[in-house]
Amino acid sequence: DSSEIAKKEYLHKNAALNFEKETLMQEVKSTSASLQVKLQTLYDEYTLVENEILPLNRELLRLSKSAYLEGEGSAMEFLYTSRSYSEISVRQDLDKFGRIEPKEVSVVDKFKKMFTEGKVTGQMRSIYAGYKQEETGAVDTYATAIGGILKYELASLNGFNAGAAFIISHDIDFATGNGAKQDPELSSDKGNYSELSEAYINYKNGGFNLRVGRQLFDTPLADSDDVRMVPNTFEAYLATYKVSHFTFTAGNVQRWQGAGAGLGYDNGVSLESEWIDIGGQGTFFGGVTYQDDWEVNVWYYDIPHLINATKATYIDINSHTYNGALAVHGSLQYLHESESKNSGVDAEIFGALFEIEMHGLGFNLAYNASKKHKGKKSFSGIGGGSMFTSMDTMIIDEITEDREAQAIVGGLVYAVDNWNFIYAYGDFDGKENSAGVKAHIVEQNIGFEYSVNDEFVLAAIFVSQEDKENGAKTANDWDRTQIMLKYDF
Repeated sequence: DSSEIAKKEYLHKNAALNFEKETLMQEVKSTSASLQVKLQTLYDEYTLVENEILPLNRELLRLSKSAYLEGEGSAMEFLYTSRSYSEISVRQDLDKFGRIEPKEVSVVDKFKKMFTEGKVTGQMRSIYAGYKQEETGAVDTYATAIGGILKYELASLNGFNAGAAFIISHDIDFATGNGAKQDPELSSDKGNYSELSEAYINYKNGGFNLRVGRQLFDTPLADSDDVRMVPNTFEAYLATYKVSHFTFTAGNVQRWQGAGAGLGYDNGVSLESEWIDIGGQGTFFGGVTYQDDWEVNVWYYDIPHLINATKATYIDINSHTYNGALAVHGSLQYLHESESKNSGVDAEIFGALFEIEMHGLGFNLAYNASKKHKGKKSFSGIGGGSMFTSMDTMIIDEITEDREAQAIVGGLVYAVDNWNFIYAYGDFDGKENSAGVKAHIVEQNIGFEYSVNDEFVLAAIFVSQEDKENGAKTANDWDRTQIMLKYDF
């Protein structure tokens, strides 16, 4: 009858409803389980990053920097483990582009194996660089160079080994200005440069290392300054000793070559040698570095060269704090120079730097101030200079002579995947000198670096400098563009 039919329809609909309800419940449970798995995965990844990867990265940073200070690692190894941490100054950050990661020196037990297990490293490099001048009558210059470095290092026997490196840079004629339009910074005034840049004997025993001969190193007042085609190298004696958290360094520099030495020319005049004599018995220097949670560097130099003869003391103190993905860096520096041999170099420079970085994005602010020493100037050393405010081209030395001066540089750095970006704005202000003349120069640096892989890297930087003190355009009004390619092997 009709009641039976209605009852059957009800039971059928109820069963269908229950089935649909059960199906929805299963979907909800499945979705919930999936979300729980995803949440658990995210939590596990966060825990891994927070508790293992970040502490491991900091430990690798500490160990690699310790190895660098001991002479067992390279500056590039240190930079690779601190990828998002910028160097002390903009110029030193740019300097890292050309560094070659050295191969580990093999230890052998037979003389013959020193040669058979020796290591070859090298780099092919090409750079375009050009200046667009704004001063009336000034000539725009440009050049494109190709070249590189080839190095061979013997394996170590009883602590002894040796190495040699040859460097070459040659202008590409069709992409280089002729005559006065040629930029000599890359390959010298004659358009080509080749030199045995390194040739040394090395001895290592535990924490002690002694290197004698032509070599590449970086100290506060003598550094490689590798921002063009040819880095500075030094004919020197260099000894380091590492014990606990301390590294002791002592050395003597006799001669040097490189872009900073003029590549065999002085204002267009050919010199007798590409290697510049330091003078006298050479520059004696020594330093002590302490590294733990804090890093402290104390250095002393006795520079005899008549142009920049001085006795200099350099000190910096650095603190690095990490909290998860957040990194905070703070540094202070002090340079005191006492005149020697009536060179005119006599100065006091103070400096401070602050940087904060998270997830590859960093902001930094640097400051230097130089006291006025009447008729005297400062000398930041051979190379790019150790001051926190040193930029691609401008350093505070340019405005310190016979006046009180200060420099402020603010910058942004960003690293993502294989890309690195940098922007810096520097304001260099010099008060009136004894003749009543002021100085005020602004420089901006905009650059990027792209790593195709571990060996092949492309980079570019645009530099703009402006003289804010003078109404008319001067030699400090120009734009500079540099494009760089390198391949390590």
